[in-house]
Amino acid sequence: MMAAAATAQQSGATNTPEQVPAKSLPVPTDVSPQIQKVIATPPATTWKDLWTTGEQWRTAADAQAAKTLQKLPGLRERLHVKVEPATIDGVRVYMVTPDVVSPEHKDKLLVHVHGGCYELFPGEAGTSEAIMMAGFGHFRVISVDYRMPPEAYFPGALDDAMTVYRAAVKQAGAKDVGVFGTSAGGALTLEMMLRAKQLGLPMPGAIAPGTPMSDVTKTGDSFYTNEMVDNVLVSRDGFCDAATVVYAHGHDLHDPLLSPVYGDMHGFPPTILTTGTRDLLLSNTVRVHRKLREAGVEAQLEVFEAMSHAQYEMDDTAPETHEAFGEITAFFDKHLGH
Repeated sequence: MMAAAATAQQSGATNTPEQVPAKSLPVPTDVSPQIQKVIATPPATTWKDLWTTGEQWRTAADAQAAKTLQKLPGLRERLHVKVEPATIDGVRVYMVTPDVVSPEHKDKLLVHVHGGCYELFPGEAGTSEAIMMAGFGHFRVISVDYRMPPEAYFPGALDDAMTVYRAAVKQAGAKDVGVFGTSAGGALTLEMMLRAKQLGLPMPGAIAPGTPMSDVTKTGDSFYTNEMVDNVLVSRDGFCDAATVVYAHGHDLHDPLLSPVYGDMHGFPPTILTTGTRDLLLSNTVRVHRKLREAGVEAQLEVFEAMSHAQYEMDDTAPETHEAFGEITAFFDKHLGH
């Protein structure tokens, strides 16, 4: 009888959801004061904005971008970075250049794809992560202002990113190019590698997908364990899911070019992944790490204490932010050009 029960458990016959009582989560004291403040911030009410058209999302994105743009001059000044708009083979980009490029980085070039659930941070509003990478790492960065709904739907963002990637590889050589981005930008970074394999293009020297939206089918443990804990994304059924559905425009969400965790990652370049213990996409990130390791790819996973989605880049004065970008810089230094 006991053997039968054990077999039933192993086969999943008793696979019922675990009921967890409500609990209070204190703000941790083992993180910096800057990050404590970020963790203590209540979720924005916009997490419940479930717009259903590209036009609605663009209106919301423009309103959010206006607020972001007010903060960028101070960020550029603090990090001693210049940002200039440009066009590469018809794709809008921003050339992000630190006042001082490290001598060891003079031949290196980074391609940045911004986050925002494929709908948010249009134009210069999408450059904050690129500014931090350029400022902290002393790299030259091309930030892709990819098309978003209603201007273009899937695979418009990926197509634009690949256009810029081809140009970067021609300019610097694949091994001297790094690709990075967070959230949707992290997913796009992975999708770019899958598309490069399809097209027979050379892989970059290394990539840095931060907390990637690697499975938009809402599969993964932390979609449940961190729901209403993550004060950025908040819920698997919140604004980011709604935005991605609009971007996908009826396309199968299991497609690896939307959910790259389902793609073949053999032959990927060395990869550094970043997330936090309260991140709704912690499992998305962990699953990519395991998939890369199974494929024999060198992969480094950085998990920050108590952080929700992408909070390692929300305050450039926080020591954790310096640490996160320092880890990525060191990883690129180890692999680019080799």
